[in-house]
Amino acid sequence: MNGQRERIARAFAGAQDYDRNARVQRDAARALAERIATLDLPENPHVLEIGCGTGFLTQALGEAGVGGEWLVTDLAPDMLDRCRARLGGTPRHRFAVLDGEHGTPEGGPFDLICSSLALQWFENAPAALARMAGWLAPGGHCVVTTLGPGSFAEWRAAHEALGLEPGTPAFAPVEAFATLGPESLTVENRIEHHESARAFLLAVKAIGAGTAQPGHRPLSPRELRNVMATFERGGCKVTYEVVTCHLHRAR
Repeated sequence: MNGQRERIARAFAGAQDYDRNARVQRDAARALAERIATLDLPENPHVLEIGCGTGFLTQALGEAGVGGEWLVTDLAPDMLDRCRARLGGTPRHRFAVLDGEHGTPEGGPFDLICSSLALQWFENAPAALARMAGWLAPGGHCVVTTLGPGSFAEWRAAHEALGLEPGTPAFAPVEAFATLGPESLTVENRIEHHESARAFLLAVKAIGAGTAQPGHRPLSPRELRNVMATFERGGCKVTYEVVTCHLHRAR
């Protein structure tokens, strides 16, 4: 595991208040589960989940009636433990630590590969998704959500207005996923409102999503105060550009 992935894993492992603060993540997982539940899956599908977190998608898919045998994975062992606790230790779920971008899961091929808002942490999300598609069984589906470059536009704009560089990751453009020839590719903006810039930063830290992109120069206290004031004048709203990509392997 390289240094950046170690930092990401540590940040999520320490996100004790994830469930209370991850409102967009919870809603996105429920929407993804509803979409997956409409697919032509086998009666007892073989399922792989990448980046399960605390189990928002895992639980939502179960509630939507998607059964089968599951391999549930995450980069952070602490997140796997929380997901296991959420599900109550059902025998059809196996859990494994996995680097979804560079590792290889055991037990493939899979009828369904799914992931909710995890791929944005990959170095090259489109390449990783193409690799995942190679783990599909004939007729299998790979359906994931990730964040597009329009995410956190308001926070970025507050930096740029002051001639500063934000530390938010450089998310892959939607066009890069289109080159994979997906069965469908959709983009939806989800807006989250915060009481203040401080509340926004605390929420980001609480869900473990505060890891800056490599090489970012941290702001000085004065620069950060100025950015926060500019952000607040803009209304303290944050856009999440949720990209849903569906790949399908022919039978």
